[in-house]
Amino acid sequence: MAVSSLGSIIRSFVDGVIALNENYEILWHDLKDDIPLEVSVGTQISDIIACDNRLLINNKTFPLDINERHFSVEVKVFTEDHSYIFLCLRDLRTEMMDTAERLYCLEKIIDSLDEGVMMSNSEGEIILYNQAQEKMEGLTSKDIIGKHLWSVYNYNPQYSEHRHTFKTGKPIYSRYRAHSTVNGIPKYVNYSTFPIQKDGKTISVFSLSTNESKLKDRLHQTIELRRQSNVTTHEKVNSKNGTIFTFNDIKGKSLALLELIKEAQNVAIHNADTLIVGETGTGKELFAQSMHNHSPRANKPFVAINCAAIPENLLESTLFGTIKGAYTGATDQIGLFEYAQDGTLFLDEINSMPMTLQSKLMRILQERFVRRVGSNEVSPVKCTVISACNEDPEKLIAENKMRLDLFYRIAHTSLYIPPLRERTEDVHFFINYFLMTYQTKLSKEVPQLSETLQKSLLKYPWPGNIRELEHLIENLIIRVPENAEAINMEHLPSYMRGKIITVFQTTTSEQGNVMQRPLKKIFNNTEKQLIETTLKLTNWNVSQAAQKLGITRQSLQYHIKKHAIEKPII
Repeated sequence: MAVSSLGSIIRSFVDGVIALNENYEILWHDLKDDIPLEVSVGTQISDIIACDNRLLINNKTFPLDINERHFSVEVKVFTEDHSYIFLCLRDLRTEMMDTAERLYCLEKIIDSLDEGVMMSNSEGEIILYNQAQEKMEGLTSKDIIGKHLWSVYNYNPQYSEHRHTFKTGKPIYSRYRAHSTVNGIPKYVNYSTFPIQKDGKTISVFSLSTNESKLKDRLHQTIELRRQSNVTTHEKVNSKNGTIFTFNDIKGKSLALLELIKEAQNVAIHNADTLIVGETGTGKELFAQSMHNHSPRANKPFVAINCAAIPENLLESTLFGTIKGAYTGATDQIGLFEYAQDGTLFLDEINSMPMTLQSKLMRILQERFVRRVGSNEVSPVKCTVISACNEDPEKLIAENKMRLDLFYRIAHTSLYIPPLRERTEDVHFFINYFLMTYQTKLSKEVPQLSETLQKSLLKYPWPGNIRELEHLIENLIIRVPENAEAINMEHLPSYMRGKIITVFQTTTSEQGNVMQRPLKKIFNNTEKQLIETTLKLTNWNVSQAAQKLGITRQSLQYHIKKHAIEKPII
């Protein structure tokens, strides 16, 4: 193989290569532009760098300083048809930066874990303590790093599980114990301890911990999975308890929504009366049904009523029931409180209930007994009550539309469903979700949204929330011609076109005013554009682009992932 071919292969792995013959004369070279060496073919290597020729014949590695920059030179000797000596240069500054970046990334990964991580060295000193472990135990890493385990947790060193694992090299699984207290309350964790070994020798020990609340979450998830295994379709759910939704039907991927689902699941397990607050179209009944199906009452009835849809004179008898003769035309009829039995009663738009009826409802919820209209006898209230309102309760109370004592009675726990305008990630998700759903439902293939329309929909405030977005996407699919190149503004229904165009014009105007944009956002956008432009100029050669940008290849790859930059498919 020619010296240039062999050298080019080696060069792809290092920062520079110099090829010598057996007389230590330079035959070929390829160095990064920023390596400050003047190299020419035919020159003795000793004229370029000061080194003992004996170092160049034994595949050794030696340090090299050039203009206060530090390099590592690895010698590779090849003896086939000819004897070639390759000097492989590595920039130690680049290697140190790469190592520092890897360590930084590992630290961030460890701190993002839900599980607690604690690591100790051979002396039993704590050398790693992540954020999850801090939250579990109420301690801080800065206070305990470098201290012995037994001094932090106050126990005899001979009982140290970390020391035992270090000596035996064997893991310890599934221990459940409280090593610390917060305000006098023991903080129990479930943990396992593992050795880290290198070349058959234990060099460190670490523990992975899960706190009690996480254990309860997993237990509840297990219970729910078992329950759902008996209910595989909406029809089966409907035939059992009058619902059609579970938490699996709640779509979206925003952090706010995922946290809300988790909170609702925890509330449901405890059968607590709950108030759900959310604007029209946010899915309050969807959450109410899901909570019922997640609760121990899942096999009991779910009964829903919209308090705004029933006239005032009928709402009382509908809720509480009547006896024959209570008023003209009255018959013996149980109310919804009795009909719900041991299940769930969902009172939607409770803020529409008249104040006089709110007073009676508050008394029933307080005493847990209901009396039919016209009767002197009472029946126990066994159901859980989930209420919902579509306005801020504090505002309703201030406007005398909701009794303060009723609010405290129905809101043992409260859940707030954020409007769609506060969940941009979910707007993007639902656009794609409803496009797929209605293309299938209507048996019609349509193009994607234009970039202008997509951006405008993401900025639109969606006063009707998910319901409004769903109806718009369905309308767009019906209206757009199958031969259209994209769905754009002209395909919007007339009642929405003016609103969306106004949003687009406002957004465009705001984008023109750079001073109103956060500095971090400006920097990120500029950085992304610079990387994309450089990649295009180098035909998406990452190494060349990194060189032009003056950063390492690994650093560029990190920023490509950070900004979700993808090579266009041609």
